Amino acid sequence: MLQNSFKLAQSLRNGFSRNAWRAFSSHGPRQPLVSPERRLEKAHPTFTERSQLKYARRLVVKLGSAVITREDNHGLALGRLASIVEQVAECHLEGREVMMVTSGAVAFGKQKLAQELLMSLSMRETLNPKDSKEFDGATLEPRAAAAVGQSGLMSLYDAMFAQYGVKIAQVLVTKPDFYNEETRNNLFCTLSELISLNIVPIINTNDAVSPPMFIRDDEPAGGARRGIPIKDNDSLSAMLAAEVQADLLILMSDVDGIYNKPPWEDGAKLMHTYTSDDSNSIEFGKKSKVGTGGMDSKVKAATWALDRGVSVVICNGMQEKAIKTIIGGRKVGTFFTEATESANAVPVEVMAENARTGSRQMQALTPAQRASAVNTLADLLLSREKFILDANAKDLAEAQKSGLAKPLLSRLSLNPAKLKNLSVGLKQIAEDSHKNVGRVLRRTRLADQLELKQVSVPIGVLLVIFESRPDSLPQVAALAMASANGLLLKGGKEAAHSNKALMELVKEALATVGAEHAVSLVSTREEISDLLSMENHIDLIIPRGSSDLVRSIQQQSLHIPVLGHAEGVCHVYIDRDADLEKALRIARDAKCDYPAACNAMETLLIHEDLMSGAIFGDVCNMLKREGVKIYAGPRLNQQLTFGPPAAKSLKHEYGALECCIEVVPSLDEAINHIHTYGSSHTDVIVTENDAAAKQFLGSVDSACVFHNASSRFADGFRFGLGAEVGISTARIHARGPVGVEGLLTTKWILEGQDHAAADFAEGGGRTWLHETLPLD
Repeated sequence: MLQNSFKLAQSLRNGFSRNAWRAFSSHGPRQPLVSPERRLEKAHPTFTERSQLKYARRLVVKLGSAVITREDNHGLALGRLASIVEQVAECHLEGREVMMVTSGAVAFGKQKLAQELLMSLSMRETLNPKDSKEFDGATLEPRAAAAVGQSGLMSLYDAMFAQYGVKIAQVLVTKPDFYNEETRNNLFCTLSELISLNIVPIINTNDAVSPPMFIRDDEPAGGARRGIPIKDNDSLSAMLAAEVQADLLILMSDVDGIYNKPPWEDGAKLMHTYTSDDSNSIEFGKKSKVGTGGMDSKVKAATWALDRGVSVVICNGMQEKAIKTIIGGRKVGTFFTEATESANAVPVEVMAENARTGSRQMQALTPAQRASAVNTLADLLLSREKFILDANAKDLAEAQKSGLAKPLLSRLSLNPAKLKNLSVGLKQIAEDSHKNVGRVLRRTRLADQLELKQVSVPIGVLLVIFESRPDSLPQVAALAMASANGLLLKGGKEAAHSNKALMELVKEALATVGAEHAVSLVSTREEISDLLSMENHIDLIIPRGSSDLVRSIQQQSLHIPVLGHAEGVCHVYIDRDADLEKALRIARDAKCDYPAACNAMETLLIHEDLMSGAIFGDVCNMLKREGVKIYAGPRLNQQLTFGPPAAKSLKHEYGALECCIEVVPSLDEAINHIHTYGSSHTDVIVTENDAAAKQFLGSVDSACVFHNASSRFADGFRFGLGAEVGISTARIHARGPVGVEGLLTTKWILEGQDHAAADFAEGGGRTWLHETLPLD
């Protein structure tokens, strides 16, 4: 446990800057749970961002009646409760201090009393059938049910927590305990002692003896409130969280969070962030059908706790792993914060809705208008060169201070030549955009005066996640504009200044056609996992970056399709009929031109007939001169007495000046090797034998297959697409470098007169033609 606590403290120090850590730790060692003067000021700053919640050490978790009670209100939802207990136990074992405020005693007691009364009723009916009465469980006295249920509830908690080796203790309270000085002090001293003994306190009200009541506000001289009116477990939890100086209070309910109006009403929207400025913009509905508190009481309790230094999240306790997800920084429930600056930022959901609207605005434009917007952006890249490079210089300076690797610095860097190439590429996109959206792909006359057309249309809203290359932003934005798609861009923090500057130019170009909201830069601190769960707003995700990034996105996105490739294991095969000079030139360019690129060669295959000639030695010497570290495949390793170290894997993307060399006995074996170990990205044959080249190009099942050309040509700009949103190795939709056409789908348009399907049934009077018509 001490080790876990040390790790947590270490993660706190690593996660904050020195000044931020000093601010969060300025209150020194954790204070006793009750202080004699009971200070009203905050013990420490509240968390201002969800990403900081992982540093919460002391937690109060409140379980509402609706969360742990069955739908029939008799008994507990045991599966849901077990999941919550597991999460609390995990937090406890991580070194966090957790307290639970729980409902459920009445429901549990009602279940037990109902069973007893049914048995008793059955006995009376047997002894005296005339005295039988219909049993109504709703008539059970709640206080009696609570008396019966409290012990059973705690026995259940004890058994559940025991599975994780966690000890618990029940703390029964009544409302008057909080305004009696002696009982109040005793309560918090008890909680302090339990936590110091590594025990999880479980607090619930003694509903068997304490009727529903309101505690007085107990305002001391000067008007500063010492307590909160305790009306329910929400206000009780807020009181406890403030008194024990908790870092985080989680109020678990049966709704997803705070809505601007009752969630069942039209136009209701979940508020992921709540500040005091939002208090007048919420319309509350009825109270909970199960518990005593409504959403208004939760908001009042949350804001009261926030004012006293406790961060608060109101969430749906029925959501799987809600507690761990919140602590992980995910956008779950409503986060109460005082950070008005971040709260006033445009929510990413609104950005996505704007992108959807913007896409429809772009689609309504003429091709010439869309081309004009892209051309404007291309011109701005040149006319605002100093503005862009000044922003990029700030990113480079910060990256150098942080020790960013040289290859990444190169990708981050912009210069006049890069901007000029970007502008040229965007001009290509603009020129090609005249024949993309709305293009008729097929025309069919189904019957007389019934014509069907298939036309190209945008996919909708794209989410493109890219890492350190700021030049990706105008490229992707231009492709989205040309294809009339809405676009959300999530860039790496290392390029924050550059991305912001480039986005200003994108907005300026879009404003010329009245669609400035069609493209937005997600600059808030949402976790990528939050964006990946927005299936109602986003239609396609395109990750651009390292194989780790792409693979992570593909694994996390469960409901939104992902276009991309996880690995770029590209091969160059030197056939026995290859020209030596061509082979050396192509292999050198494929590996050394830009070794970090996904289209760089990772494995060089050589026909075994060339091992006795000069090609093998010349290739190895050339790679060594370029500083390439060579590894030997299994066959090559067996043939050489002294040679390069053996490759650990034949399916590895080095992404650096390293590569594997392997020997193959035939063209067929080269093709089989590529199919076995390749990633279906880009593969090359170097040969003067046309038959061998034709067989290779036809048989290798990769997105890009080349003959006598470097793998580095697998690029949207080099393909004449102007740019690319990424390279796809998928087999559905686009493959290879994805330009505008890869961002389009189709829809069917049918035009008739008074046609009905029944007209074509037997005796209907109309017949099918299915006549193919020429395209317009």
